[in-house]
Amino acid sequence: MRRRLLLAAVALTVLALLLDLAGVSDLGPLRRAAAAALGPMERLTGPGAPDPADAARLRAVVTGGPSSAAVTGGPSSAAVDRLLATPGVGGTRLVLARVVAVGQSGPAGPERVTLDVGARDGVEVDRAVVAEQGLVGRVVAVAPWTSDVLLVGSPAVTVGVRVGAAGVLGEASGAAAPGASAPDPGTLSLSLVERGTMAAGDAVVTLGSVGGRPFVPGIRVGTVRDVRTAVGRLAPSGTLVPAVDTTALDLVAVLLAPARSTARPVLTPTAAPAP
Repeated sequence: MRRRLLLAAVALTVLALLLDLAGVSDLGPLRRAAAAALGPMERLTGPGAPDPADAARLRAVVTGGPSSAAVTGGPSSAAVDRLLATPGVGGTRLVLARVVAVGQSGPAGPERVTLDVGARDGVEVDRAVVAEQGLVGRVVAVAPWTSDVLLVGSPAVTVGVRVGAAGVLGEASGAAAPGASAPDPGTLSLSLVERGTMAAGDAVVTLGSVGGRPFVPGIRVGTVRDVRTAVGRLAPSGTLVPAVDTTALDLVAVLLAPARSTARPVLTPTAAPAP
């Protein structure tokens, strides 16, 4: 089996080189074919399937629970149950995975990795990927056995966030914030999109997306490092230190949060008594 996969890898690599030399610009179909053919090899040569006992530690990320939670049972499991019962988040599932390949790198390190899970594991494009410490990135390509993830820190990834205890709305990105210089390697730019304040040390979590794609709310993104007030801007900007070190990824999980299919309950406030 391994020998056949190796021969397939060599053949596809040679074909890609020949097409590139011939000036063929659209190699998308070939890349997809390569991912389908070489996915089993990556799974075989990778470090092995994740231990299901690690699920509790990863699930604690979604609830904001401590990363040192017990592997089985304990408060983290109860916190997960409460999360899955809330409107808009009910039915959240995790697919455990390992990083089996590293793609392009930028000034701060890798910007893209390949996981050993794919469409046959239920993975879809635009799903959030988390590690024990927090947000890793989002799925951008899926093959039957593998999937590619664009990492937080890439200039192409912008995450809607809430900052601090007040939950002020903002955006975090590997690209420069409006009117600011590019963030230092290993940090993200952070800009508020509404009037409010933030301070160094404030926690930053995901705002969430429609249908939970790509991001569900409440995943740890990082911590505010510094704050700057620019002339002509109503809200401050700054930088944050990501919660996850993307240069040392191993065990991760893909969040499979289906779109909400039931209406939220309608509440009728009690009328205030007449003075």
